[in-house]
Amino acid sequence: MEMPHSALLLVLAATLSVAVAYDPLDPNGNITIKWDVMSWTPDGYVAMVTINNYQMYRHIMVPGWTVGWTWARSEVIWSMVGAQATEQGDCSRFKGNIPHCCKRTPAVVDLLPGAPYNQQIANCCRGGVVPAYGQDPAAAVSAFQVSVGQAGTTNRTVKLPKNFTLLGPGPGYTCGRAKVVPSTVFLTPDHRRKTQALMTWNVTCTYSQHLASKYPSCCVSFSSFYNETIIPCAKCSCGCEHKSCVRSERDSKRLAVTGKHARGHSGGAPAAALLQCTTHMCPVRVHWHVKLNYKEYWRAKITITNFNYRMNYTGWTLVAQHPNLDNITEVFSFDYKPIVAYGSINDTAMFYGLKYFNDQLMEAGPHGNVQSEVLMRKDAGTFTFRQGWAFPRKVYFNGDECQMPSPDAYPFLPNAAPAATSAAALVSSAVVVASLMFLIMA
Repeated sequence: MEMPHSALLLVLAATLSVAVAYDPLDPNGNITIKWDVMSWTPDGYVAMVTINNYQMYRHIMVPGWTVGWTWARSEVIWSMVGAQATEQGDCSRFKGNIPHCCKRTPAVVDLLPGAPYNQQIANCCRGGVVPAYGQDPAAAVSAFQVSVGQAGTTNRTVKLPKNFTLLGPGPGYTCGRAKVVPSTVFLTPDHRRKTQALMTWNVTCTYSQHLASKYPSCCVSFSSFYNETIIPCAKCSCGCEHKSCVRSERDSKRLAVTGKHARGHSGGAPAAALLQCTTHMCPVRVHWHVKLNYKEYWRAKITITNFNYRMNYTGWTLVAQHPNLDNITEVFSFDYKPIVAYGSINDTAMFYGLKYFNDQLMEAGPHGNVQSEVLMRKDAGTFTFRQGWAFPRKVYFNGDECQMPSPDAYPFLPNAAPAATSAAALVSSAVVVASLMFLIMA
């Protein structure tokens, strides 16, 4: 039986909605890999490869990027500066001068910090870690130089590599085809002369959380000064299938001593998660507490807790969407930048740690949390504590959308709610904070 045309469109739309990498809060976010052919060699060319992270709040974490591709013909990599291929491959057909890599499908990684000076190049050697563009635009780039042999030696004879792949700490990135673009123009160091690449092509890679993982990687819980109820993360927010967990830091250390603790985050492949046992089973929980109410302002407290004993989140980012975030007056112990996703609508904020203070979210344990408070001026037209208005609409941690509580479970406003800060409100807030500290350490 033939499927009706309208039904077929619905099926296709449902399928594409899972696979398409589109983030409404960062619609233009992508990672662009640019190849600039800088010079020709007797059997190929020398290219500068630049990886630009144009994602506003998603960075590439440890163990860093791995870029792969398939050569169009029988090209080889003679040498590299600022990066290296993970495998040399079969170079037995060469006599004397042996290439750096002979694989038809090379995989390339960044060099680690402290690499020999003669192997370094600008924007290399950070172990493949690349910050988000919105967090640090100047540092959101990584680069290496590659000398390619057995390739074309003119713009017409060079064949573009294909089947590009980009891996960070896990899957989720899909790369398009390489496309020839206008050659990049460079300025000489004295900024008095322009030079031009002999040939340039771009590859655009986008991230999809649906492709990266079946479940979210974080969840959100709520509380408020006007209601003693704490709304926890939903049960199994991040999935409870086939996941082991430990009940205390002592159990985590015991596993390390007995050799069951996988290699950590100091290098190499990412270690398998070792989570603290919780009902939500998420590596990260974000708690939003409506703390105080003033005449013209209100205050919220944000706490991020790490439940993974095998992961430090260095350079973490937190994004929240709320209509009153356009009136932020002060953020007390995080850095902050607004994100304008739709024209002039400024309802989204990106928070991140202060450098050398709390820009690293430590692994699970007594130090595995960071927190700050946000003071906002009330929007006279829309401000209310009713119907959960004071809680965020969306929350992202490190670029992944977190599982939110059900809207019907939000802390409700009592019939006789205080209009401004009172002793009763302060006492109630203190009770909630004490309860929160218990939850954080549990």
